[in-house]
Amino acid sequence: MRAIDLIVKKRNGEVLRKEEIEYFIRNYVEGVIPDYQMAALCMAIYFQGMNADEVADLTMAMARSGEMVDLSPIQGIKVDKHSTGGVADTATLVLGPLVAAAGVPVAKMSGRGLGHTGGTIDKLESIPGFRTTLSREAFIRQVNEIKLAVVGQSGNLVPADKKIYALRDVTGTVPSLPLIASSIMSKKIAAGADKIVLDVKTGSGAFMKNKEDAFKLARVMVKIGAEVGKQTIALVTNMDQPLGTAIGNALEMEEAILTLQGKNQGDLRALCLDTGAQMLMLAHRVKKIEEGQELLTKLLDSGAALEKFADMIEAQGGDRNVVENPALLPQANNRQQIKANRDGFIASINAEMLGIAAMTLGAGREHKEAKIDLAVGIKIHVRKGERVHEGQPLLTLFYNEQEKMEQALKILPPVFQFSENPIEPEPLIYGLV
Repeated sequence: MRAIDLIVKKRNGEVLRKEEIEYFIRNYVEGVIPDYQMAALCMAIYFQGMNADEVADLTMAMARSGEMVDLSPIQGIKVDKHSTGGVADTATLVLGPLVAAAGVPVAKMSGRGLGHTGGTIDKLESIPGFRTTLSREAFIRQVNEIKLAVVGQSGNLVPADKKIYALRDVTGTVPSLPLIASSIMSKKIAAGADKIVLDVKTGSGAFMKNKEDAFKLARVMVKIGAEVGKQTIALVTNMDQPLGTAIGNALEMEEAILTLQGKNQGDLRALCLDTGAQMLMLAHRVKKIEEGQELLTKLLDSGAALEKFADMIEAQGGDRNVVENPALLPQANNRQQIKANRDGFIASINAEMLGIAAMTLGAGREHKEAKIDLAVGIKIHVRKGERVHEGQPLLTLFYNEQEKMEQALKILPPVFQFSENPIEPEPLIYGLV
């Protein structure tokens, strides 16, 4: 078997066998197959696509390229949730404690932010003392004891994906459904979950800009789950405006705490109730979605979910007092308000531009090695469809460096589009696959 023969085979639109895919991935990770041949295969896949069996085989070959996490010592059905990435998407920080408070174990491995999308691990590190690294034994023991742990991904989890993604990023092969789907699902499968709930974002702040592509991706990933014996469902959700009202690590942590306190009633809460209900269904905790939503609403409003979050913070070395006093989180030194320059209805909010502006302030990374400022970011004061008046605050920028704030200001003018007429509201959830 030779790499060149497999590249030509896929270039010509033929189907790769399981053993051929395994051979290519194994030898690429071991350094036998060079980057340029993997880049050629990725380009062939980009143009020719893959059938369902090929995508499932590619996913499992990538998942098995490194450590496969065994969560069987954890009692109960483990349901993992994954978002394809968005802006002001703090759902994991709310969902984890909420679902755990309902008695369903949440053993989550999360990543760091890159580009305009935030990372759960960065947000958790804004809590003083919080440890995002646990031994496998401590991780399992904590989930069995309090039903909840969130840690950073192991360095040896799906090394094939790390190498391939870096290559796709510089070879124009990122937007390929088989490659996107196998990248996401290989990490979920290697992380050991029994069942998977996917949140596939679509809109200005998402990777998938239109609904049709988002539904295609959702269907491919759900099919991968079925092919490899992991029950998987996908929600296709609206990211045409930021999900929450805060962008930036400590600011998003504060918003998650306010949501767990029952004080926030917006889209973030609504999506967490819907997604959480799906997780409870997969875990056989409830029999109907409405039953799950009702239970989770009670756990939010009673403070039980907030208490569960405090338990996790304490178990992982953090200061549990942040759930009562978010001012203990890192604070930016300076603030700058952006105000409306006219009356009208908010016709659109470009979520991606807001994410890039927050990254420019220092809240995100342009490359993996970049350092972030946990305190800085943006708060959004209006929603799409809202009527505003000239001089009304639209945004507040939280910053520590004047130069970065001035750079961010140059990005912001096109973020808001106005209309003279009322705007029809769009659904938060477009559908379920």
